[in-house]
Amino acid sequence: MDGLNFLQLMSRYFPSHSFAVCVVALVANLVLPSVVYAGSEDGQKQFFEAVSKLCGRSFEGTTEFPQNADHPMVGRKLVISIASCSESEIRIPLQVGEDKSRTWILTRSDKGLLLKHDHRHPDGTPDQQTNYGGWAIAGGSAKSQRFAADEETAKLIPEATTNVWTLEFDPENQQFIYALERNKAPRFKAVFSLEALKN
Repeated sequence: MDGLNFLQLMSRYFPSHSFAVCVVALVANLVLPSVVYAGSEDGQKQFFEAVSKLCGRSFEGTTEFPQNADHPMVGRKLVISIASCSESEIRIPLQVGEDKSRTWILTRSDKGLLLKHDHRHPDGTPDQQTNYGGWAIAGGSAKSQRFAADEETAKLIPEATTNVWTLEFDPENQQFIYALERNKAPRFKAVFSLEALKN
């Protein structure tokens, strides 16, 4: 049965207004998912390119949440450096005080945008908990991307199964934001000033 015959058949059994609603719903189900996916894919590409434009530069930040003095990042100067960039990978070392053990890794592939956390000991060997993170969630934009914990993270750190990381540009306030939530509740947030760039 071709599309025209199908529409004629349906119109016999539904009032005109009900039939119109059915057609709109059918079209929405067929078309909208691909539109949302395309927009999400474009947003990931644009976000990756925006970060790449900062390559070779560093900027300072502070921990905004939590304010618990016992937290290892509270009260310490944070510095991120867009250290190396290629068409598929951006490496962003994070220095906490004198601690240089952390690196964020953004990878772009046919599967989407991936955020991973690389933790190293001073001698360069991998920490016991390293390479955790996840894939970008649909609905992101050129200014903001959210990453949900992947299976590797869930196996490595079971309590982090519900983790969602956010990387965000706030051009109005000239800020770059890194945030983490767990079980849909805020867990960590650091804010870096784009006005305090250092060569």
